[in-house]
Amino acid sequence: MPRSKKGKRGSGKTGSLRQEVLQLQLNKTLQKGMKNGVRGESGTSDEELTSDVLSHYSSASEGTSVVDDGNGSEQVDESTAQEEMEDKLKQCIDNLMDKSAKTRLAALESLRQAFSSKVLLDFLAERRFTVSDCLERSLKKGGGEEQALAATVFTLLCIQLGGGDEAAEGFKMLRPMLTTILNDNTASITARQSCARALGMCCYISAADDGEDLVKSLTLLEGVFKSSYPNKEGTLPTPKPGVPGLHSAALQAWSLLVTLCPTSRLTVLLDLHLPKLQACLESNDVNFRITVGETIALLVELGRDIDEDFDVDDVDELCKSLKGLATDGNKHRAKNDRRKQRSIFREVLHYMEGEEFSEEKIRFGVESVYIDSWMRSRIYDAFKDILESGISLHLQYNQLLRDIFGLGAPIIIDAAVKANKISRFEKHLFNSAAFKARTKQRKRVRDKRADIM
Repeated sequence: MPRSKKGKRGSGKTGSLRQEVLQLQLNKTLQKGMKNGVRGESGTSDEELTSDVLSHYSSASEGTSVVDDGNGSEQVDESTAQEEMEDKLKQCIDNLMDKSAKTRLAALESLRQAFSSKVLLDFLAERRFTVSDCLERSLKKGGGEEQALAATVFTLLCIQLGGGDEAAEGFKMLRPMLTTILNDNTASITARQSCARALGMCCYISAADDGEDLVKSLTLLEGVFKSSYPNKEGTLPTPKPGVPGLHSAALQAWSLLVTLCPTSRLTVLLDLHLPKLQACLESNDVNFRITVGETIALLVELGRDIDEDFDVDDVDELCKSLKGLATDGNKHRAKNDRRKQRSIFREVLHYMEGEEFSEEKIRFGVESVYIDSWMRSRIYDAFKDILESGISLHLQYNQLLRDIFGLGAPIIIDAAVKANKISRFEKHLFNSAAFKARTKQRKRVRDKRADIM
């Protein structure tokens, strides 16, 4: 949307009430300064002091209006705030090319916060190539921390652009660098984790209909976490410090992409990975165990979508392992880790025993989204991990997320809407119907991808 010019700085005309107030303040300050001998001590000229004071009072009052004209002043304030924010973002983008690593890191962190907490499609649409070029430079030449932040900011950029051709072009540009870092055993673990998440999320957003890209991303991520699988003797490897976190990130990204696979590909993945994932439930890392448990439940759910009677081999042994993890009371584990593990594995166990997924309701604004399946949970968690607290705002206004969760166009709230709220049950039925319609659409797309894969 074109920016309004109403609130632009320096718009006050000579002789306006605002200017007269500033001039009165200026005269008082000058008189006070001369009485106290400020001018004589510092050697400051009248012109310099005038400039400083005008600058001070102008900046102090730039977000307010002397005459309160109701909605007009609110629009001025909002427009001014929007311009200031965009100016800061432009400066951050410029700082991505700075020679100082500290400056680049600060700029990346500012962009990360802005991209996650605001919807900036209009601002970024015309700057996507500039931002992508800067992020590619950080991925190529930056240190581990800079690479990790750059990969995260790129993921947020794809979410902002909405997954259309613009996001696809950016993904095509940065994918080689993300792949190189992920496969580099000498690279920072944090950077590799961030690249794994970026590859999974950006492929899900921008290359969901491209079977070839989907296969490449799945294979790449498999190559990372498969090193946690048991060897030929059935023994789990001893991972180096930080590696379980990397494998968790790769497995989460992989499981997100699995939700896009056609039936023919899913059948192969289920036979290949389910038995080995069951063995990984014995891993010493609690977060990796939890990721494995959630992935098993997701794969079983996808299998049951294909065949209602689908079940894993030796389901009794699997349920025994799940029950042990759901009641784990080992004192050598941290209390929070034990609590989190027990909670997750109780849900997985109940599902494996034929119980329904425990539905969760996520509220944002005046709306709600229902998480009523393992697939929907994986998708929501993937976006929440990257958007953090900004997930609520993006669910309200980002059309990409609203399409994914079947929410329709953003809701404009007015007095009439507030007075005629639909019931919670009606909202639940609407969300469920929308998600089912989206699932059917995805299945049709899966059939198209099956020809490629």
